[in-house]
Amino acid sequence: MPDENAGEQGQRDTVRGVVERVRYHNPESGFCVLRVRLRGPGAPITVVGTAPSVTPGEHLEAVGEWVIDRRHGQQLRATTLRLASPTSPLGIETYLASGAVRGVGPELAGRLVRAFGARVFEVIESEPEKLEDVEGIGPKRRALLEVAWREKKIVHEIMLFLHTHGLGTARAFRIFKTYGENAIATVQRDPYVLARDIRGIGFKTADALALRLGFDPHSEERARAGVEHVLLELTEQGHCAYPEADLVARAAQLLEIPADIVERALEHGVEERRLVRREDAQGRRLVYLTWLDEAEASVASSLARLVGGPHPCPPIDVSRAIPWVERRLGLELATEQRQALTLAVTAKVMVLTGGPGVGKTTLVNAIVQVMAAKSLRVVLAAPTGRAAKRLSEATGREARTVHRLLEFDPGTGGFLHGRENPLKGDVFIIDECSMLDLPLAASLLGAIPRHGALILVGDVDQLPSVGPGCVLRDLIEAEVVPVCRLAQVFRQAARSAIISNAHRVNSGQMPEFPRGRGDSDRQHDCFFVRAEEPAKGVELILRLVAEAIPRRFQLDPLRDVQVLAPMQRGELGARNLNQALQAALNPAAAGVSRFGWIYRVGDRVMQTVNNYEKEVFNGDIGRITAVDQLEQTLTVRFEDRDVDYHFGELDELLPAYAVTVHKAQGGEYPAVVVPIHTQHYALLQRNLLYTAMTRGRRLVVLVGTRKALAIAVRTVEARQRITTLKERLAAAFPARERHPSQLPLAPVAEPDPPAPYPS
Repeated sequence: MPDENAGEQGQRDTVRGVVERVRYHNPESGFCVLRVRLRGPGAPITVVGTAPSVTPGEHLEAVGEWVIDRRHGQQLRATTLRLASPTSPLGIETYLASGAVRGVGPELAGRLVRAFGARVFEVIESEPEKLEDVEGIGPKRRALLEVAWREKKIVHEIMLFLHTHGLGTARAFRIFKTYGENAIATVQRDPYVLARDIRGIGFKTADALALRLGFDPHSEERARAGVEHVLLELTEQGHCAYPEADLVARAAQLLEIPADIVERALEHGVEERRLVRREDAQGRRLVYLTWLDEAEASVASSLARLVGGPHPCPPIDVSRAIPWVERRLGLELATEQRQALTLAVTAKVMVLTGGPGVGKTTLVNAIVQVMAAKSLRVVLAAPTGRAAKRLSEATGREARTVHRLLEFDPGTGGFLHGRENPLKGDVFIIDECSMLDLPLAASLLGAIPRHGALILVGDVDQLPSVGPGCVLRDLIEAEVVPVCRLAQVFRQAARSAIISNAHRVNSGQMPEFPRGRGDSDRQHDCFFVRAEEPAKGVELILRLVAEAIPRRFQLDPLRDVQVLAPMQRGELGARNLNQALQAALNPAAAGVSRFGWIYRVGDRVMQTVNNYEKEVFNGDIGRITAVDQLEQTLTVRFEDRDVDYHFGELDELLPAYAVTVHKAQGGEYPAVVVPIHTQHYALLQRNLLYTAMTRGRRLVVLVGTRKALAIAVRTVEARQRITTLKERLAAAFPARERHPSQLPLAPVAEPDPPAPYPS
């Protein structure tokens, strides 16, 4: 039966009432489905339309046409929706009780309405001191309510502004947090700031807003923003610079404007020192964002500064130190490791590289023991929290992330430690250096004290950093500091099929998988499961993670099993697998829906950007422990501490049941499951497969097709990142100081009489 308040199908109508319930609202598009109680008697009606935001209790005026939906029955399909704050005590109580204002729930909403009636909003706005007359509201609660009310009003204004200009409203809170009360004026003055400053808003969205606001498509301002946007996109592909002619062509195509306008914009950027133009050794004319040009120069000059002067370790008798440390560790060092240890106590800067099972961790532990025995202050760090935790567990000493080591300075937006305020310590050992991008490397190297020794440890054959640059590879190829490449796989490690197969892949050979329990003396820890169709692959991955692996290996699927996908998109991509795994492993917990995801208590999540205020960084993994609908906050446990997120900040988090291989660098997991299918063709590369396989500690399962596996094994990444760090390093170091990276190393002679070594 149709609602008695409803009109006939096809009839145009105007209705007025109060929003009783919000059945659905999409903040990106504004699309909403509302149950509205009209004035007078009768059942509520369904109204479908678009609005920037909507809350139960609000007054609604809708203009539209009555239709009959096959599934949902009669509804008003509105072409215009107008919403206003409620004016009746009941409407105000409904509005506040629904969580419209952060910190106000049903109980407090009732007390406020009983105290002030229809004047509640007026009191909060103009006479907030009266709020303290209400039971349960003291000075602190009152201040929080004032802030929440002001935030609500400004965010709503931003939503309305965005919606009016055809943009989604999901990022309104982040816009408010970034620009404060001047948000709309700031965006109207320069819409392109949104693309630069607001996560999730790209250049195309900002550009569409600019054009709606009347900006000339051929304006210099638009061209300047476009050039910088293209360069920023290229840094996301790892480049530090780009050939000028190609950059101009890309920007002209994106903006659909003549190349000469782009060229003038580029010239302006150079004049304003936002861009830098320089020629590389190949004669290419490259364009840099200024901060990346400065970062490359800083890395080269910092390394040149560090190599000079005496090593902080006093001269020691290595022939005595080696057996001493072997006794402490309860093992015998290989020849390569002994040579590297000799180098570590004499070279101010060195690189230690090698694949899995070659003893890098053992060697680092030996170096730490020897340095500590000489009363040297040893500082350990790694790019991610997971890598720092592994380093700490391996050495028994504190290891921090590079970000926490450098310490964020909220006053400047940079780090507390740098050349003017160097770190305290004598020997700095940085693990997983393949993950160091250029800006972070520049900050770190600039903060190492001049007297300090630096040991950079990493597997150069893994994927390069997510951010711009290829620091570890460039440093090795520049041959300006000694490099020790460990190659001998230890016998115990060689028994692991994970390690032997990783080395096979790295050398361009297909991995070998067990055919039966007696087919080899290797551990059965690396498997291939065939799945020709992507849908079958998803089904198998769900069974492996939720049932087979936990049952056979006694592992917790939520804590111990990690799915590593080559890419986000596609049926076997991280996004789809996350949705499927969440539904299988954590379907019913309390949660909140934001930015296209449902975030549930118990979910494993990953931080996707550096947030210095919260001290959580790109790649950190935690578990959701609480969702507070009243305060509109979500709490994540990262290692040993809890971090709170406003619902509007949840675009910093992604579910992490499945993550990309890039995001998994620096971490190890008891078990990893890796989909590998021709669906991932664009990213099927040797270093990606090698990196994925070396993340598994006890078990690696590849799921997909042998064709995709073969493509990955034989494909060496052809696209080279554009950097000039190698050239700058060569210029910063005289030729006589070059250190060919071909090892093994010859024993290093002692320059002075050795100091006594502890017995």
